[in-house]
Amino acid sequence: MRYPCALIVLSFALMPVAAQPPAWVTVKGQVVLPANVVIPQPAKLDVNEKACLAKGPLLDEKIIVNGKNRGLRNVVVWLRPGDPNPAVKFNAKDIHPADAKRKPADVVIDQPCCVFTPRITLARVGDTIVVKNPAAFAHNFFWASAENGDLNVTIPANMNYKFQKPLVLESSAIPYKCTIHPWMQGYVRVFDHPYFALTDADGKFEIKNAPAGNYRIVYWHESVGFLGGKAGRAGAPIAIAGGANDTMEMKPIDFDVK
Repeated sequence: MRYPCALIVLSFALMPVAAQPPAWVTVKGQVVLPANVVIPQPAKLDVNEKACLAKGPLLDEKIIVNGKNRGLRNVVVWLRPGDPNPAVKFNAKDIHPADAKRKPADVVIDQPCCVFTPRITLARVGDTIVVKNPAAFAHNFFWASAENGDLNVTIPANMNYKFQKPLVLESSAIPYKCTIHPWMQGYVRVFDHPYFALTDADGKFEIKNAPAGNYRIVYWHESVGFLGGKAGRAGAPIAIAGGANDTMEMKPIDFDVK
């Protein structure tokens, strides 16, 4: 009578185990200008420094759309907890273990030819901003923020300026500019988690090691603010689940920034 029992136990042991959903997922997507909106053409900037035109006219980079696929560049995309309350933060279990090894970094804002590069800078709490000036003339860096102080410093030719304090969390985008060359503008957003990205020249973004489950996703562009207006600050619901190679491909998101 012992043999049948052993066979039954063995048969259970050999039964296939249902695959568990991945705990961590790479979320990929694209932000595009709606099909019914005319693609804007960047205007020439009114530049008062001849040296800035050494490589040709400077164009307004506030809105950059790919003419081939309508991809919208420089959209900041990030995840939030499922609770729409903006005060709710990610729990420790929602953060990928590898992130615990991350060390604060220097985040560089360059200005190689009278334009800030990158125009939109993304940073983490604890990072420190370094502003470079490789030009043969002085630039100014003017910055006003709610939580990270105010700055109005002149950076001499071929010199750098490093912030004296690491960044702390800021709920809004922090604008910065050069008061000597007023067309030079940009923004910094500071996050207290790793789940953010900036759309590239094709309007595409990638958020790695996102936690599987029900969360919210937020889209922001400097020209209009949040996708969905004020309510868009809380983001839209997103169910994160892995597919092939633990990757989730989202459908393109329309974002009218005109």
